[in-house]
Amino acid sequence: MKSSFAERVRDIVRKIPKGQTLSYMKVAAIAGNPRAARAVGTVMKNNYDPTVPCHRVIRADGSLGGYNRGGLAKKKLLLKSEKTIYLNSLDREVSQQ
Repeated sequence: MKSSFAERVRDIVRKIPKGQTLSYMKVAAIAGNPRAARAVGTVMKNNYDPTVPCHRVIRADGSLGGYNRGGLAKKKLLLKSEKTIYLNSLDREVSQQ
C-alpha cells in the first residue's frame, strides 16, 4: 500500500537523529518530491505527534524556519539541548563532539 506524502515526511523526520538536522528541501527530496519543500513545512506546521521531532527540520539556508510547539525560541533551545550546530549552508549540519 502506498503511503501519503505526509506519512512519508513524518517517517523521514522520525529518523533524523538527535544532533542532526535536514532542510525542508532535503526531506521533500527523500520523500520523493524534491520541489515540495513548502509542503513539508505544511506537514510540520500541522504535526503535533511527539514522536516526530519536527524541530530538526530547518530551512535550506540554515535558518530555523517555524516551530508550532512554542515558536523559534523553543526550537532553538531544543536544538541547542541536542548539541546541534546548524550552519548557514545547504544541508551541512554537523553535531558537536
